[in-house]
Amino acid sequence: GNETFEKLASMSLIANIAVYLKTKYNLDGILLVNVVTIWSGSSSLTAIAGAIISDTYLGRFRTLFYGSIASLLGMATMTLTAGVPQLRPTTCNEESDCPGPQKWQLGFLLSGLALLAIGAGGIRPCNIAFGADQFDTTTKKGRAQLESFFNWWYFSFTLALVVALTVVVYIQTNVSWVLGFAIPTACLVLSIGIFLIGKNTYIILKPQGSVFVDMAKVITAAFRKRNVDVRSASEQLYDPPIKESDSQTTKLTHTNKFRCLDKAAINTDSSELDDEGKPKNGWRLCTLQQVEQLKLLLGMVPVWLTGIGCFVAMDQQNTIGILQAIQMNKSVGSHFKIPPGWMGLSSMIALSIWIFIYERIYIPRAKKMTGKDKRMTMTQRINIGIVMAILCSLVAGIVEKHRREAALRNGSFESPLSITLLLPQFALSGLIEAFAAVAIMEFLTTQLPETMRTVSGAIFFLSLSAASYLNSLFVNIIYSLTLKNGKPWLGGKDLNKDTLEYFYFLIAGLGVVNFTYFNFFASRYVLNSTSKRISKCESGDEEKELEV
Repeated sequence: GNETFEKLASMSLIANIAVYLKTKYNLDGILLVNVVTIWSGSSSLTAIAGAIISDTYLGRFRTLFYGSIASLLGMATMTLTAGVPQLRPTTCNEESDCPGPQKWQLGFLLSGLALLAIGAGGIRPCNIAFGADQFDTTTKKGRAQLESFFNWWYFSFTLALVVALTVVVYIQTNVSWVLGFAIPTACLVLSIGIFLIGKNTYIILKPQGSVFVDMAKVITAAFRKRNVDVRSASEQLYDPPIKESDSQTTKLTHTNKFRCLDKAAINTDSSELDDEGKPKNGWRLCTLQQVEQLKLLLGMVPVWLTGIGCFVAMDQQNTIGILQAIQMNKSVGSHFKIPPGWMGLSSMIALSIWIFIYERIYIPRAKKMTGKDKRMTMTQRINIGIVMAILCSLVAGIVEKHRREAALRNGSFESPLSITLLLPQFALSGLIEAFAAVAIMEFLTTQLPETMRTVSGAIFFLSLSAASYLNSLFVNIIYSLTLKNGKPWLGGKDLNKDTLEYFYFLIAGLGVVNFTYFNFFASRYVLNSTSKRISKCESGDEEKELEV
């Protein structure tokens, strides 16, 4: 519930913030795109800090609670920017010379966005991990339930967002921005109350320490012992047993990949241990457990990079796609205009429809025909997601070419073409999430043991952050390069004076590169993860092997 309402707040902003910044803060072009993409990227980047705090100090429950409070304060700030005219510049239409915001006005706006980013950092890496804590993934049934949980997790909050954003975005655009921001603010208050009511029914795990800090220790210790011969010192690896009090901790078996990192766990001198057999300096001697955790994360990097390539195409629809919608015919009949922010609904609807078809039609029929629980593999779903990303950019480029040509023929700021022509590219954006995002989130979570699930959530949202920053970088580089020729592809106040379709086609070409990279390199890491074996400490010295 809390992430659903956090998504309601953030997605109602993501869906409509380009419109809000353009109409209420008079931002345009490159500055508008940068504000949106950097805020979106920072909302995901803070997930790393949230994961460290959760794993080291607060635990997932308290981190979720504090993150929800920060999101509430952020939405309250945004409501103030809409309700107090002095907090924003004078409103004007696109034909006039619109004054931009003063520095303090822009600063107040950015403070609200910063609070929302901090809140997202507490909620996003912990929420799905906290939900996964409620399942026993040591059994086949538990793992199947976890996969369904991922899908229904996406489905439930997406369906709620489709209903909520239809109302909220319409109210923001056509009724009142104040009321449109106040509604998600009230929903956040409700979600915090619901979350606290269920406290006594949750399985709440204690924080086990930050894996990210352990990663830094392993790298530092391995560098300090870079001259040690791993082969001759393999019997000196420091591998203490898991304490009986840490029965929740999953003990990882020693692997031969990235063997240079084993140097961090080599005990070269007995003086490195104290009287209790513990390292005196964790930055010089690490446990084999810490080393194997870093190896696990490094093994996920190739697939993680694939996700970034997919999410770049998806991220563009929240900024450039909305700018396209602003300059199209939004009328339906003679009395109703479609808010540009509604375009994101087609993404949500497409995602929800596919997950429903997959869970309720595809899987039951496949099981009936084969007698087995026939699910699509991660590799298949990621591949389909990459193809959807390519098609999304191609379709967006073709539509933009026709949109601009029609506007130029008509001699108008808005193209006479209907805004509904943008539905296919936004629907394809939703299918990128349905296939690639769900599969990559599942891969990251099942690749790691239970006690590292918060890390998987943080890494997933880090890929979204990287995609947003990369998108901003692409926009600025392409703008600078094409501006020199006097024919910018994008970045002006009027898309009719740009050639945005070239930018979309470039992103589609990068998607083809991503498809090739995944199938010839990264996909082998998905396949290898299915045969990875770990050992889980049941109690004391008793251990058993588990396949995940």
